[in-house]
Amino acid sequence: MHSSARFLIEFGAIILALGLLGRFAARFQFSPIPLYLLAGLAFGEGGLLPLGTSEEFVAIGAEIGVILLLLMLGLEYSASDLVSNLKTQYSAGLVDAALNALPGAAMALLLGWGPVAAVVLAGVTWISSSGVIAKVLGDLGRLGNRETPVILSVLVLEDLSMAVYLPIITALLAGTGLAAGSLTLAVALGAAAFVLLVAVRYGRHISRFVSSDDPEKLLLVVLGLTLLVAGLAQQLQVSAAVGAFLVGIALSGEAAEGAHNLLSPLRDLFAAVFFVFFGLHTDPASIPPVLLPALALAVVTAGTKIATGYWAARRAGISAKGRWRAGGTLVARGEFSIVIAGLAVTSGIEPSLGPLATAYVLILVIVGPLTARYTEPLATLLTGRLRKPAPASDTADSGLESVAEEPHEVGQ
Repeated sequence: MHSSARFLIEFGAIILALGLLGRFAARFQFSPIPLYLLAGLAFGEGGLLPLGTSEEFVAIGAEIGVILLLLMLGLEYSASDLVSNLKTQYSAGLVDAALNALPGAAMALLLGWGPVAAVVLAGVTWISSSGVIAKVLGDLGRLGNRETPVILSVLVLEDLSMAVYLPIITALLAGTGLAAGSLTLAVALGAAAFVLLVAVRYGRHISRFVSSDDPEKLLLVVLGLTLLVAGLAQQLQVSAAVGAFLVGIALSGEAAEGAHNLLSPLRDLFAAVFFVFFGLHTDPASIPPVLLPALALAVVTAGTKIATGYWAARRAGISAKGRWRAGGTLVARGEFSIVIAGLAVTSGIEPSLGPLATAYVLILVIVGPLTARYTEPLATLLTGRLRKPAPASDTADSGLESVAEEPHEVGQ
């Protein structure tokens, strides 16, 4: 009874603290992710209030949090949407991967962490935070802007890449040999391709089977199916998160919409627990030694993300202002960077990788909303100063052009 009471007190205190932190973040209009990470640092070893009996339950909740994050991500897109984006925007995805993954890999190699850690840190610096970016777009009223579809296309390609990247990471972290690792990757890719094929051809039938007018039955079926598939994927040494992502892709229409509405509160709860769990496994004393590399990496990859968005928007025919807005919006890293780093922390390949990833995400999840808001006016100011004064006739033409263009920038 004593241990049960202590568990309820500890876990209740965690949930209450997360709720208050989330309310504080919402009041000042920024992402609660850094506050959740800081809460984990406070509750973990070396923190102010180390946990005891509730840590094991928090670990299970964190695993469910990752599964729900990827499931909800899959529900956002249909298989046909993913295939269409892959065909039309694949070049933007390649540029995104090259510009943003390579700095992370280079930093890991410079720190002497080895090739496996380099692949992990490449993923940490590559993937933008879909959750933070979606919130920022809504807060700034940019959902109807011409550059927003370009931003979403880049995010979709990153999310789709996770289905390939996570099995590779899982095989590398497991320390399997070349043959076993290749087999694991082949199984993962084959499963992903099979699910996409089934979703494209038979998605309506699957959704009709899962769909229900009773919210309770829909919730139980979708959640049970997701956990089952995630468990089977993990049993096959494929990431459970990939299995959840593929389940989300397979569902569409009313089933996907209903599941999204029902599971959103659960996703938010367990995702918050996941960020706390990641912080629990990071000693606050281990962050200062890696703070300088994390800051350098944040500066470099903020610049490469801005360049990615600018290039992708320019390729889509967006004007200069929209290009800068697209680049600044993509800077934020968050949940999936922590998911990737969490896999490495659990495997224990490099003790300093977790603290560096924590510091890196803390920096960019705070800086990201600022770059989304101020990159375009700052770039306009700087380019205006560097540009020579134009003749009166050119200035008048330019003014007419900008006036004509503005309604397209604002959106529908």
